[in-house]
Amino acid sequence: MQYARLGESGLIVSRIALGTMTFVLTPEGSRLPGVAKVGQEMADDMVARSLDAGINFFNSADVYSSGESEVMLGKALGTKRHDAVIATKLANRMGPAVTSYGLSRRWIMQAAEESLKRLGTDYIDVYLFHKIDPYTPMEETLAAVEQLVKDGKVRYVGFSNWPAWMTAKAVQIQKQRDYQPFTAGEIYYSLVGRDVENDTVPMALDAGIGLTPWSPLAGGLLSGKYKKGQGGRLDSFQIAPVDQQVADATVDALWEVAEARGATPAQAAIAWLLTKPAVSSVIIGANTVAQLDDNVAAADVQLTAEDIAKLEAASPTAAPFPNWMMARGRDAVVKEALGY
Repeated sequence: MQYARLGESGLIVSRIALGTMTFVLTPEGSRLPGVAKVGQEMADDMVARSLDAGINFFNSADVYSSGESEVMLGKALGTKRHDAVIATKLANRMGPAVTSYGLSRRWIMQAAEESLKRLGTDYIDVYLFHKIDPYTPMEETLAAVEQLVKDGKVRYVGFSNWPAWMTAKAVQIQKQRDYQPFTAGEIYYSLVGRDVENDTVPMALDAGIGLTPWSPLAGGLLSGKYKKGQGGRLDSFQIAPVDQQVADATVDALWEVAEARGATPAQAAIAWLLTKPAVSSVIIGANTVAQLDDNVAAADVQLTAEDIAKLEAASPTAAPFPNWMMARGRDAVVKEALGY
């Protein structure tokens, strides 16, 4: 297993992280029945196999299977909890009360206590805002999680699914108030979802934030096991918009690269993400032990510059305004003089 610092922090994490959205104790506990299928016995096996493979980074959320995922992860780690880095998230609705949602100070404090109880621990390594809360001032949100840091209940702070401008605003507030800075950014990033390269990736590099992509296989689309026009979990759970022509070309390129490297398409897709400078760790999810083992092995796949170029040529992403205009703004004389 390879390891990296999470952003510019001193926290060392495995470059592959085990996501637990597939964990569920009871069928009725799943909000995504097509995704959450792993019971406690298999979860125990997956976590044990992950630890044996060198994985120390585990990702969950309060909303996964209505809290059952956190409970299962805590049980599976057991006495190994202090060898593990646990990331979990909040902000999604967790109950019928109007206050059981979001990023208000009230809910942050309550949600953190409930996650700690479910996980069976007294601290969260990385606490992430799962989505934006348009109803709560950002200053209130950041002050609340800073209190959790001061209380020792949270070690590092991050965001998930935020736009780059909002994250940059939060980073500035954190600097001004001497708060714990964002360390991690959990985002959707895959060969068929490269739009984050326009703003989020440059922002993360500038701010020293480590990105942890979720759904690196686009819900199974990039696993290579589906025919053209089909997409695995995408058929029942739409991860993100996909250009099918781009997807088909990308899968074809993945097969070529994978065969040249003695790997599977899934491993090649994950290995590509591991070459990206802003990416600290890639979150994998699995419904079977075989899927887990295959994805974990991606850490050992070494892609060449030619491999990367082939994959990226097959999966282009259009630059929105003003990004395409910014590219025109680079002075050719200065660029040549500096050797860029």
